[in-house]
Amino acid sequence: DAVASFLGIMYSGNIYAPLDTKNPHKRIQSILEVLKPAFLIVNDKSSRLLKNVDFGVELINIDTLNSAENYKADHYKKCIDIDPAYILHTSGSTGVPKGVVISHRAIIDYIHWVVETFKVTHQEKIGNQTPFIFDMSTLDLYLMIFKGATIYIIPEQHFIFPAKLLEFINEHKINFIFWVPSVLINIANFKLLDSVKVPSLKKVLFGGEVMPSKHLGYWVNSLGRDLMYGNLYGPTEITGTCSCYIVDDVFDENKPLPIGTPCRNTDILILNEHDELCGEGEHGELCVRGSCLASGYWNNPEKTAKVFVQNPLNTSYPELIYRTGDIVYTHQNGNIMYIGRKDFQIKHFGYRIDIGEIEHAVLTAFETINACVIYNQAKREIVLAYEAEEEIKPTDFRIKLAPMLSKYMIPTRYVWQEKLPKTINGKINRTLLNQELGN
Repeated sequence: DAVASFLGIMYSGNIYAPLDTKNPHKRIQSILEVLKPAFLIVNDKSSRLLKNVDFGVELINIDTLNSAENYKADHYKKCIDIDPAYILHTSGSTGVPKGVVISHRAIIDYIHWVVETFKVTHQEKIGNQTPFIFDMSTLDLYLMIFKGATIYIIPEQHFIFPAKLLEFINEHKINFIFWVPSVLINIANFKLLDSVKVPSLKKVLFGGEVMPSKHLGYWVNSLGRDLMYGNLYGPTEITGTCSCYIVDDVFDENKPLPIGTPCRNTDILILNEHDELCGEGEHGELCVRGSCLASGYWNNPEKTAKVFVQNPLNTSYPELIYRTGDIVYTHQNGNIMYIGRKDFQIKHFGYRIDIGEIEHAVLTAFETINACVIYNQAKREIVLAYEAEEEIKPTDFRIKLAPMLSKYMIPTRYVWQEKLPKTINGKINRTLLNQELGN
């Protein structure tokens, strides 16, 4: 139903913005207040989930629509390439998600690169893992559209039981996947490829978070080097991917995995704190220019102006670059190596999360405490450290945060402190707190 809705909206010359019905109603409400959509498309199932909510917008239930035999689906012909095609929402530090606007041109540029790089044809059978609210899913959807490939939307519960996941691949002879590393890691940890073979699989792509080389090594050693393995890097604001590393014969599972080199028609600038190009091995912020750039954040000019900025290396004419906030460096072999975030944004199980949004929710729900969220990368834990007169039960936190945050954003560890460490200027000392909590 979601895929049919996306296609129908684009054929009508309009813009689609997927919403997650599993999200708390308050989060959906905040998105809709900024979007100001013309319609909200539902089916019977999602309509039941939203029946007690008044979003102030007309609902279209596609399960009760009459046949539109006389509708002429050619309004898209009035669109030009810089018109928006879709809006995806990422976490926002103020508690309001940001709507990333992606144009038709950006999609066309991206998918042509994917088709060329990974030799995609109509024979591709794609196993879709990522939800449609997540930018990685656009690769699956638009390969289907561009090449007539087949997309299999894998049931969510299969990712809880990885053995079922491999059975699904074999049942449908899936030969192409683009998954978040956490799923591949789970399969590697259980050594499932030792007992379950997946002979149809030919292309294994991954992105959205760091892929540990050891776990990738298990996949390569189990399935062989004849398969194509690709590490794709890029935030939602550049349409999904701006650099790629194709695993080759020199891959060493004892060394960190590169994020590779820029995609075709994309340029990556690594800038230091003075907005100068970094030399080989010098750490700097990864910035992107090209047709892949989003048009900005929907109805949010202030946030747009902060990260979509004039290229500091070009003083001759207007040219925007996107500042990712990711710190990287160029290896002597030419590959880009990822270090971490410039700010407090994290990648958790493939989702990009601004910890400021979690802190905002905590401070809204508990008015008498101070709080700081940190991320334990090794344990993949979102940790909430809080300052209060007395300890609060973890269940109390979860109950109050559940209506405000998506499930994957709710902290898994809670640390009570009488006083949070502070810097000289009175801010919470995150560096010291990380050390105290053993990160």
